[in-house]
Amino acid sequence: MGASDKNDGEQAGTDLDGHGRAAKEVQERRVLRKNEAAIHRAGRLTASRPERVWYVSYGSNMNASRFGCYLAGGTPEGGSRAYPGCRDPRAAAATRGHSLPGGIYFATESQVWGGGRAFYDPALPGSAPARAYLITSSQFADIVAQEMYREPGDDLDLTMVLATGRTQLGPGRYETLLHTGDLDGHPVLTFTAPWTAADVAPLAPSTAYLARLASGLCDAHGWTLARAADYLAGRPGAQPIWTPHTLLAALQDPPAQ
Repeated sequence: MGASDKNDGEQAGTDLDGHGRAAKEVQERRVLRKNEAAIHRAGRLTASRPERVWYVSYGSNMNASRFGCYLAGGTPEGGSRAYPGCRDPRAAAATRGHSLPGGIYFATESQVWGGGRAFYDPALPGSAPARAYLITSSQFADIVAQEMYREPGDDLDLTMVLATGRTQLGPGRYETLLHTGDLDGHPVLTFTAPWTAADVAPLAPSTAYLARLASGLCDAHGWTLARAADYLAGRPGAQPIWTPHTLLAALQDPPAQ
């Protein structure tokens, strides 16, 4: 090989090394971007599905036995519908009395209990006594699904509701999620209708339904049955069908199931 040939070969080798280094740098940048994207996704996953949340019920799920049907499956006493339960049927890690700013009202006919359902309206005056359950995010997603008579199984992205306090999954009666604050480091979540109390005709709830609300209030807040009857009879939709006196009498002597 002549000097010229040798120089050409060395130059070619140098060019190949340069191309190789460039290709390696491109590959390293791709890997870095991929890793950064994975880290970002992991962060979003943590934010969108926290390990545990407080699910706050202001309706019949205040009754622990009735709520147990949402977790483990079954038909609640006095109800007419069987629930499939959550993918994770474990009981709540904790439960406690809680209050939501605003109020509840009764409207739209329940297929399970007959009569009006309870809905939460943050714009109503006062506060709504409720019951909080510490559950997993997947259990919360499955409870939302069962409230809309759907099969459980899909997790919810909670990013929007945790960031803004409200998100609407759909037009359904219990598809509007609300984040009302945090408790012991866990977000407090509930769901309600997209409309307000003023937007829908009131409908009085049934005795069987009110019995579940009353027992939940007594268990969670230490109320007497008379106090629970007084509170529930005063909610929009309960009047004028129910008064504290007639409701207390009905709760003390409920119809045979």
